Amino acid sequence: MKLKHIYVAGGCFWGTEHFFKQIDGVVETEVGFANGQTENPTYEQVYTDTTGYAETVHVIYDPDKVSLDFLLRMFFVAIDPTSLNKQGHDEGTRYRTGIYYTDTADLQTIEKVYAEEQNKCGQPFVVEKLPLQNFYPADEYHQDYLDKHPDGYCHLSKALFAFARKAKQL
Repeated sequence: MKLKHIYVAGGCFWGTEHFFKQIDGVVETEVGFANGQTENPTYEQVYTDTTGYAETVHVIYDPDKVSLDFLLRMFFVAIDPTSLNKQGHDEGTRYRTGIYYTDTADLQTIEKVYAEEQNKCGQPFVVEKLPLQNFYPADEYHQDYLDKHPDGYCHLSKALFAFARKAKQL
């Protein structure tokens, strides 16, 4: 089984991670910080909005079970792609939305889905589409946060998690 990787920033990484974990074909997730300027940032440093990092989820998936196209369409269900540096009640550049890729072959799919979703929305998107420059995992406290704290804060609704569990690729 050859696994693939994509990195997505969808606001607070607790909910974004939990959302992707529900999707059949997602093998593993890890929360962390992407595309910033310092080495080994801490959550406290990223929280200041001075490091350039976005709270990001590293999604590892089985392309034989789920396509990048499907994962990206699910991502657009979970975010407000027109909201700059804000998702739900969370504000700041660390909460910006983005799709960060490591395989340039994925860019064609990213561009296609992005254009189709933006066309459906009818408004300009502010979601970054960039190569991954760097990614640093967050500490253990933040990994699988909503599994450890089911009633913990989340900008995404429980209905959205249920939707992700039931969603099937056509």
